Amino acid sequence: FLSVVDLRRRRRLGGFSDLPSPPSHPVFSSLHPLLLLQEVAFCKACEMEKGKDSRNTLISTLRNFAWNCLLGILSVGPIPDHIAFIMDGNRRYAKIHNLKEGAGHKLGFAALMSMLRYCYELNVKYVTIYAFSIDNFKRRPEEVKSLMELIREKIEGLIREESIVNQYGVRVHFIGDLKLLDETVRLAAEKAMAATSGNSNAVLSICIAYTSTNEIVNAVQQSCEEKWDEFRILDSCGGAYGLTRYVGIGENGENLIGLEDIERHMYMKVGPAPDIVIRTSGETRLSNFLLWQSGCSFLYSPSALWPEIDLRHLVWAVLNFQRDQAYMEKKKKIL
Repeated sequence: FLSVVDLRRRRRLGGFSDLPSPPSHPVFSSLHPLLLLQEVAFCKACEMEKGKDSRNTLISTLRNFAWNCLLGILSVGPIPDHIAFIMDGNRRYAKIHNLKEGAGHKLGFAALMSMLRYCYELNVKYVTIYAFSIDNFKRRPEEVKSLMELIREKIEGLIREESIVNQYGVRVHFIGDLKLLDETVRLAAEKAMAATSGNSNAVLSICIAYTSTNEIVNAVQQSCEEKWDEFRILDSCGGAYGLTRYVGIGENGENLIGLEDIERHMYMKVGPAPDIVIRTSGETRLSNFLLWQSGCSFLYSPSALWPEIDLRHLVWAVLNFQRDQAYMEKKKKIL
């Protein structure tokens, strides 16, 4: 269904110029993996075209065949449990292409839907996206208002019957200091979480009004308050032995607030630490995103802006994760 010679010619002409050589992988010892990916992406795009029924049927058949081949290839290695996305470059994309303000974010949402579909078809259990940072509230009021309206609109779309979360049985969590959100956005988020609470096939965590420092500070505060309440109860029974004077220190100087206490109060307790963090636009900064959880995550930073991200970038990240997974597991055990 594809011509290897033609695809190699395309690669020489620059069709794959933004990607490095493939990682060591048993399936791709003789054939560049992106040759197949290019055809899969092409088939997926063509499937959306309106044309002759026979051509659409053929394209759909080829697409399904290529997609199943790709799934079979990737299933040779371990599939990540959790992939996190920093969706960087929406505004730059709009500026480069002379689009109206906000158009880049709308195109970015379309790219997100494609990435979610790919992830869930790859059986990635957890997906986390960085949708809106607390620092983003410092932008122009008009821009923040426009983004909040777009976010509310897209949140409401998540609970429609034909939405991707219902197609794949995805439970939605909104992560962050939701008190900072506009009331209409907060209510829409709460409604979406309630509507999808029965879904159990996969999890989508949407970080909104979020920063990692805010998450850590909140977790420490909650842990201290919880421990303080425990001491007050003991003190009322005469069993605190003066510990109420020391919120986090025991009689012998041991810590009464441990790692497990803090992690129990983290916003991201809904899922494991990410195996892969993907940030588009070539930036390697985490920008205050999942700092606590990403110490042993594989970071992938393609040069593409977020609206330009596609299947080949996701598969490239998964292949590199498969190559380094054994090493990262050893690091986790050490830490």
